[in-house]
Amino acid sequence: SRTARRSPAPAPAASPERPEPPAVTAGLYRHPQSQVLDWVGAHRGDPRRPLIESRIAAQPAAVWFPAYNPGAVTGQVRRVTAAAAAAGRTPVLVPYAIPDRDCGGASEGGAPGLDSYDAWMEDFAAGLGSGPVIVVLEPDAIALSDCLTAGERADRFASLARAGRTLHAANPRARVYFDGGHSGWHSAAKQAAALRGAGAATSGDGIFTNVSNFHSTADETAYARRVLAALGGPPRLGAVIDTSRNGNGAPEAGEWCDPAGRALGRTPTTDTGLSGIDAYLWVKLPGESDGCKGSAGSFTPDYAYELATGR
Repeated sequence: SRTARRSPAPAPAASPERPEPPAVTAGLYRHPQSQVLDWVGAHRGDPRRPLIESRIAAQPAAVWFPAYNPGAVTGQVRRVTAAAAAAGRTPVLVPYAIPDRDCGGASEGGAPGLDSYDAWMEDFAAGLGSGPVIVVLEPDAIALSDCLTAGERADRFASLARAGRTLHAANPRARVYFDGGHSGWHSAAKQAAALRGAGAATSGDGIFTNVSNFHSTADETAYARRVLAALGGPPRLGAVIDTSRNGNGAPEAGEWCDPAGRALGRTPTTDTGLSGIDAYLWVKLPGESDGCKGSAGSFTPDYAYELATGR
């Protein structure tokens, strides 16, 4: 259900610019628990298994935290960050519990209200540890906010700004990226204005684009740079791009739900060779459905195989 209308939160007071956290230099972390790894382990004789295992399961990917679970999320986050630190690797974490998530779509859910969400985010941050970590903060929370009233949107943006500050306070080495949408959605000027309202320039380290979408890396690089230029803020701001399914670019007619003919994109890395583009990441795990070839978020081996072969 929709959260109750709250009074618009005041804009956060200006604060001294944060020092830039160190650049991520360690390799990205592959979490040993995922749906694709479960499938690979249970289907050793499947003829699709070798390609899915080598091209998808072997790659580092983001770890999502989609449940509103106060009291449990700290330990869940800590288990990932501690294992990554022990391996000398950098984890990519996706908190995904904002109220009114996905505007009531296939991935609806989230915390019952923003006060609850703020407290959940404090619990999440308590598990970050002290090592390098990349946080992809609430996919679609900014780009997909037009379903909210102006007051609800202002409240959400204020909560996202608080989340960025909470994450950095818990771990100064965290790099926090805010929702930049993608190159086929809002104009750079519109997205930058929304990001500014959510405190991305002061509470974050940049933006993420193309999460769960298919636009080419070249298109996303150009778009991310336009958004960052319009956003302004300190020169430390950068962008990370989800390349998990963009190897063949975007489908025609704006299809977004498990479209055919897509392919894996560039493998995850923090060494992009491009100024202002901090990383290529696999945020959406390849083979996990958008809700058409399987239930939303479920691993679908036929879809994974299509992505691995590019057909």
